[in-house]
Amino acid sequence: MNKAKILLAEDDLNLGSLLKQYLVAKGYDIDFVFDGETAYKLFMKNVYDLCILDVMMPKQDGFTLGKNIKRINSKMPIMFLTAKSLKDDVIKGFALGADDYMTKPFEMEELLARIEAVLRRTQKNKSQTTKFSIAEFEFDALKQELKFGNKVTKLTTKENNLLRILAENQNELVERNYVLKEVWGDDSIFNARSMDVYITKLRKYLQDDEKIKIINVHSKGFKLVTGTEE
Repeated sequence: MNKAKILLAEDDLNLGSLLKQYLVAKGYDIDFVFDGETAYKLFMKNVYDLCILDVMMPKQDGFTLGKNIKRINSKMPIMFLTAKSLKDDVIKGFALGADDYMTKPFEMEELLARIEAVLRRTQKNKSQTTKFSIAEFEFDALKQELKFGNKVTKLTTKENNLLRILAENQNELVERNYVLKEVWGDDSIFNARSMDVYITKLRKYLQDDEKIKIINVHSKGFKLVTGTEE
């Protein structure tokens, strides 16, 4: 799992610096910040494999930050760190969709083992899913093919990668910046305009099934709606 990119948000400067130093030595790419607000801004700009969030942070606490991150990318793995051992906090963390939860103080080796376990599980799930049903369409991301009955549309790599993100998050909001980072590599204005062109192309490919819509959510992102939900 070397070179996985991790967002580490921890308001204890000494602990955070130690964690960053240790994880970098183990081969991870770490962005370390001290407060939830800065962490959220970084998350909006970059693509991460895992977020490790301290629960008690200034400007935006870990639970609020985790909720905001999940709203943008529901499949983003999150680990919470806390000095508390209250059962309610543990329950709250997992209710928000946390993949793991560690109470301070902890051994660095245990944290590393848990990080590796979360990444193995999430990366495995991500890599295994290559075929999707989108209403009456069948989408094979490996072959870059979109099928509707006997009609087969070959997709370009960018069309394929864009549709895959939408298919993985059907009926859920996908944030614009996240898509731009994943498919185009950065969120420049030029790439944003290019993405809008590709969205139009995907709408055209999917128009044979009237149940399917790709909705623009103003200033936020897109939603691939495959039924009555909007």
